[in-house]
Amino acid sequence: MKLHELRDNPGAAKKSKRVARGPGSGKGKTAGRGIKGQKSRSGVALNGYEGGQMPLYRRLPKRGFTKPNAKKFAVVNLGVIQKFVDAGKLDAKSEITEDALVAAGVVRRKLDGVRVLAKGDFSAKLKLAVTGASKAAVDAVAKAGGSLSVATAAAAE
Repeated sequence: MKLHELRDNPGAAKKSKRVARGPGSGKGKTAGRGIKGQKSRSGVALNGYEGGQMPLYRRLPKRGFTKPNAKKFAVVNLGVIQKFVDAGKLDAKSEITEDALVAAGVVRRKLDGVRVLAKGDFSAKLKLAVTGASKAAVDAVAKAGGSLSVATAAAAE
C-alpha cells in the first residue's frame, strides 16, 4: 500500500449539502427555505414557539423550591479513601481530617464540609473526622476497626 492509495472507509465522510448555488443544483435561489417569513431569515431560533399559542413551558405551573442557603458538601466515597491509603498518600496512623483529605488530593476543596459515603471496599483502620457521613459509611468504618466522628452542625458554622 502506498501513500496515494489511502482512502477513507466508504460512507465515513458525508459531503455537506451545498445550497444557494444556482437553479441547476435543485437548492438554488431560496436554498430550500421557501419564500419570506421569519424562518427564511438568518439568525432565527424558534425553540418552544408554538405559533402564538401559549407555549408548554408557560402553560405548566412552576413547581418546587431551591433553598438559597443550602449547604454544599464535597462528597467522597470510602473506596477512594482506601485507594489513597493503599497508595501511601494518606497516613493511616494519624487522624484524617478534612484538611488532610484536601492536602492529599482526595477532594479538591472543602466547600461547606466533607461528607463521606459508603461506596467501595474499605478495610483500613482509620480515625476520620468530617462534617457529615452516611449511616452505612459510619458502620463500614466501625466494622473495619476504625472510627468516624461527625462534627455537629453548630461546630461546622
